[in-house]
Amino acid sequence: MQRLKRWLLTLIIGGIGLVGAYVLFGIVFTNFLVELWWHRSVGYEGFFWLRLGYRYLLFAFITLSFFFFFFLNFWFGSRYLGRVEPADKAETASSRYRNLVQKFRTGSMRVYVPFSLLLGILVAWPLYQRWEETLLFFFSPAAGISDPYFGQDISFYLFALPILRLLLREWLITVTLLIAGLALLYYLESRMLTKVEEQIPKGAKIHITLLVVLLFTLCLWWVFLERYELVYAQTRLPLFSGPGFVEMRIILPLIYATIIGLLAVALSLLLYLKNPQQRLRYFLGSVVFLVVVLALRYTQFLPDLVQRYIVKPNEITRETPFIQKNIDATRRAYNVHQVEIREDPITDGEAGTRVSKIGASLRNIPVWDKEVLIDVFAQLQQLRTYYEFTGISVDRYLVRNQLQQVYLAARELNLDALPTGARNWVNERLKYTHGFGVVMTPAAQGGDEPMHWFIRGIPPTSEYGFEINQAAIYYGRANLAPVISPNDVRELGYPLGDTTTEYNYTGKGGVPVNNIFRKLIFSIYFGEKNIFFTTKTNRNSRMLFRRNIVEAVKALTPFFILDRDPYLVVTAERLYWIQDAYTISSLYPGSHPHTLGFNYIRNSVKIVIDAYNGTIDFYLFEPTDPIVRAYQRMYPGLLKGKEAMPAALKPHVRYPRDLFDIQLDIYRKYHQTVEEFYKQEDLWEFPLMERGSRGGRVYPYYLTLNLIDPDRTDFLLLCPMTPKARANLRALVVVGCDPPHYGKLIVYTFPKGSLFLGPSQVDAIIDQDTQVSAQFTLWNQMGSQVERGRMIVVPVMGSLVYIQSVYLKAESTLRIPQLKRLIVVKSDTVVMEPTLEEGFARLEERFQTQAERSRQRLRDITPGGEAQPAPEATPPAPPPAAPPTLPPSETPPKP
Repeated sequence: MQRLKRWLLTLIIGGIGLVGAYVLFGIVFTNFLVELWWHRSVGYEGFFWLRLGYRYLLFAFITLSFFFFFFLNFWFGSRYLGRVEPADKAETASSRYRNLVQKFRTGSMRVYVPFSLLLGILVAWPLYQRWEETLLFFFSPAAGISDPYFGQDISFYLFALPILRLLLREWLITVTLLIAGLALLYYLESRMLTKVEEQIPKGAKIHITLLVVLLFTLCLWWVFLERYELVYAQTRLPLFSGPGFVEMRIILPLIYATIIGLLAVALSLLLYLKNPQQRLRYFLGSVVFLVVVLALRYTQFLPDLVQRYIVKPNEITRETPFIQKNIDATRRAYNVHQVEIREDPITDGEAGTRVSKIGASLRNIPVWDKEVLIDVFAQLQQLRTYYEFTGISVDRYLVRNQLQQVYLAARELNLDALPTGARNWVNERLKYTHGFGVVMTPAAQGGDEPMHWFIRGIPPTSEYGFEINQAAIYYGRANLAPVISPNDVRELGYPLGDTTTEYNYTGKGGVPVNNIFRKLIFSIYFGEKNIFFTTKTNRNSRMLFRRNIVEAVKALTPFFILDRDPYLVVTAERLYWIQDAYTISSLYPGSHPHTLGFNYIRNSVKIVIDAYNGTIDFYLFEPTDPIVRAYQRMYPGLLKGKEAMPAALKPHVRYPRDLFDIQLDIYRKYHQTVEEFYKQEDLWEFPLMERGSRGGRVYPYYLTLNLIDPDRTDFLLLCPMTPKARANLRALVVVGCDPPHYGKLIVYTFPKGSLFLGPSQVDAIIDQDTQVSAQFTLWNQMGSQVERGRMIVVPVMGSLVYIQSVYLKAESTLRIPQLKRLIVVKSDTVVMEPTLEEGFARLEERFQTQAERSRQRLRDITPGGEAQPAPEATPPAPPPAAPPTLPPSETPPKP
């Protein structure tokens, strides 16, 4: 019985100890546990362990490598120290040295093992801080593209060169310190041996000689790698980036001369050590040669001299091949090397404005500005204070079998807008947990008419066949706080009439929080004691956190650069977010650096986030990108092929506007030939507008047109470009968003000798139109404020047409923007009507009227420009029965 009690007591104490140890472990490793649980919840637990393991295994490997290098050299060096007793044992200094050496020899495991380990950690630490770059070096694939300067694969510059330079620096520091320490010890030992008429052992000389040879080898390698860094030269800016004549014809030979000088110094030093009396002159000569070469290499005297007297007088001839290499490298680095150049799309003057011909195009012209439309959404469809629209997405959907460009926005949760009395822990963590539904409108709208909705209301309703099985939004663009769902309080579902529905989360997002231990860990992690003490959780409760989609993706894959505009996609099942991700580098050889700090970019990955479950899927869309292929090798299973993307999402993939804007920023200079580039003859700029809140540069915008292929309508990005310091139109640049034209860049260029009005010129023409100005003045006097929207240029049916929206805002606290009119401009003809159809019809009438006036004015002038003499004997012809008119279907002649 006593033994049983003892066993029971032992078991109880042991159980309590285990539980206590478990809880203590959880408290100490709170961040680790939460990260592990979160990665498991989104399906990336293996990725979490792999990423964690890589980091520490690499650090251990590098540390042990340096440790063994130090240890073996110390151990080898200790064999040659303290071999002979000093002649005068009473000599204090010698005794101290002897005692030190004896400890160094006999206490090797206690002295230089920890010392070597400490040195190994210190040397390996910089590599540990850049562990992911180091791993990319090991996993990097060949890019299949060689640089135009040295013929190295591009991957060498992207992955190998920076790590090799870092490794070399660490090894140079290591070997230098080791040589200095051993040389000091050997020097002291040699002094002791001299007193007993003995020499330092031959093994010690061989040891120090090998280390010196290693140091020289590392120096040679360092100098050898310097030649590759010439590809990043920026000495010829602002003209071009990369190496020029001076770098490749002067500095590069000096680098080779430095290598020769180092070899000469090393060989002559070995000869000198073998025979100091006879070989001194060779050593001194090689040192002088190396000093001269280094002086020329690392000072600006010779490069400046060559630049001033050889390059400058013949710059176009000397620099042409290097400018061409810079142009080619930059175009490829920004993926604009396969741009298709087409002649201007203007083929017909007035016929292109016929409404009967362009009706389909009018259906998809976006007349609302996103910045204005979000205010309309907020006033008309936000419906409750705790909802908000965080952004407007632009997309295209099939609406009754017709491709329709649309604007849509998610109705997300905004707890900051709750009344002060409702701001409590239960409401914020258990009750108000999610947003609900979307709104969708067609891109084309008319003025003086109600807003047209494809989807609206709570719950979402549609008269056009849109259905959403699960419209709750737990993950989105808003800064959403952590919540516990489901719970015994029951969540607020959505407002319905005078009441609100209740809801219980049934998804698989978040981390289960169904026991005391997990509640304790999350309470510590978030610093909220109520998580632990609340009794409203149940066995199905889950902690949903990192609900901002950008935050979640960055926490999972911090090595991807994210686009600023994640957009919403509506499917019959539920709502999804698509986030574009980029790989960038500043190490592409010869490429011009962007102002954002990189000189290479690819939109390699599309990320899909489930708005209900928070699951994250990565899809590879640029398999030729060596950077993303390296990550794919390093983290198998992270990236899926684009063919694996759900069929409902594929039609909504679009080309990112941020990337297109960056490409245009580079291409506006790098589209030129070498001769044009040197003279900057055809430099482009983004058009500028100087009108109030709508002012600033023109940004790319999405359109749905048949501009890429005349036989089909495509969703595309378009941006007009103007010449440097001029306002007229120089080019239209478009990029396709739909397969098979996805990513296809097309530039429509306008002849340099012809004038096509640019956006700011058209804006000035609108200001000068008397009818438009009079209407604006009248509206501004009626207690309203007129605001003009962005200016977009639309090539339709061979005509170049500018469209600008006109909004009215009441001068009151509640200001709901109202689309009032649409201004349509072609050439210098301005019309303003409520709808695009009326505007184009009015434009057609104006052109017919102008053509008729011109015909009447010039009816007596021959095509050659001279008046026809009246016949002498011919009686006058009878007047026509009716004045001549044009059939409605004919095109009036050009004036």
